[in-house]
Amino acid sequence: MNSALHKTDALALWAAGLTLVVWSSSYSAIAYALQGFTPGELILLRFLFASACFAVPVFMGLVKLPPRRDWPAVVLLGLIGNVGYQLNLCYAMTRISPGAAAVVIGLVPGVTAVFAMLRLRETLGRRAIFGLLIAFAGTLLVTVGSGHEIHFEPLAFLAFVAVLCSSTYFVWQKPLLTRTSPLGFTAASMFVATIGMLPFGAHLPEKLLTVPPTQIYAVLYLALVPTVIGFFSWSFALSRAQASRVASFLYLQPVGACLIAWLWLGRIPTWVTVIGGLLAIGGVVLTTLRGNRLRLPRFWKSQPKVGCDTGA
Repeated sequence: MNSALHKTDALALWAAGLTLVVWSSSYSAIAYALQGFTPGELILLRFLFASACFAVPVFMGLVKLPPRRDWPAVVLLGLIGNVGYQLNLCYAMTRISPGAAAVVIGLVPGVTAVFAMLRLRETLGRRAIFGLLIAFAGTLLVTVGSGHEIHFEPLAFLAFVAVLCSSTYFVWQKPLLTRTSPLGFTAASMFVATIGMLPFGAHLPEKLLTVPPTQIYAVLYLALVPTVIGFFSWSFALSRAQASRVASFLYLQPVGACLIAWLWLGRIPTWVTVIGGLLAIGGVVLTTLRGNRLRLPRFWKSQPKVGCDTGA
């Protein structure tokens, strides 16, 4: 760890790294569960399991939900960042290749950095901007090296909508984390997302009686690890570091997915994938290190501090 990083930054980066690992592990589970469930049913069941996990500590008073004045923002962010992101991405992937989706989702760190500059008045150093570009190039190489055909079509726009949903969720939740715990916000947004997905559950009860138990176990894993642990560690990281720096870790997700596919499914990565992975890692390192900062225009400096806003 670079000596220039503060202790809180170090904790944030470790939390972001944990999120990267658990989110990268979700792809194989999703692919397996989709053999028995539709995208909407899979997302709803995943969120139902996750909400059940959060409901226990909330009911016991161990986790406090956000204050009442923040709930309009929590509801909006839960629908955008969870329901909107998942639905747009899943339905986009019914028509576009995984490689094309990976390239589009690779825009999340860059879009998050722009949103963070405009909304949170965060500053990005020249080194960080250069690192974002390098990491995106590495992500593209990883996708190509994995043998995925990159073929864009109009429905790829839904994947870009998912990028906007994800970046909005990451940036606009940060002011709310000054008034509530990461666990409280994660639980509240998950409750909202579960309610928002209920219309997709009309045939879910009969599906649960017919699908193999192993596919239900796969959804349970998605709920406990990538959802509960992943979203909590991500919110924790966002509460302690700049959103743009934390989001740069998403560039490593294709690298982690390829590594897990190698260990789990025996898919040996190509040299192009290895080179792309090294570029993505190097870009994230450049982004997370401190360097010269670019100042925002005076218009944004003159705005009131975000800490006083509702985050809506």
